[in-house]
Amino acid sequence: MLMIRLARTGKTKKAYFRVIVSEKTKDTHGDYLEVLGHVDPHTEPRQVVLKADRIKHWLSKGAKTSASVHNMLVENGVISGEKIRVWKPKKKEGAENKTEENTPAEMPVS
Repeated sequence: MLMIRLARTGKTKKAYFRVIVSEKTKDTHGDYLEVLGHVDPHTEPRQVVLKADRIKHWLSKGAKTSASVHNMLVENGVISGEKIRVWKPKKKEGAENKTEENTPAEMPVS
């Protein structure tokens, strides 16, 4: 299955991303079919350059997008739709036990 996703490039602590289309099982640093744009997150505002016609071409051929790329395409108006939640905050393990500790314990009546 083809995926449109981000490939990280750039120096250490100075990330730069390419928007690529590749086979889902392949590494993003290896072979890819085409570069569809790039993202520089260090500029203010974030610089995003996309080839909208080529992205629409690959989507029509059945390529899927990663959640981050989908949200980027919706922001830039390349595709329409709702944004996807990329991550969920983890529940704290102690939160469930904490509520039990705060309830008063019943005292036995003598």
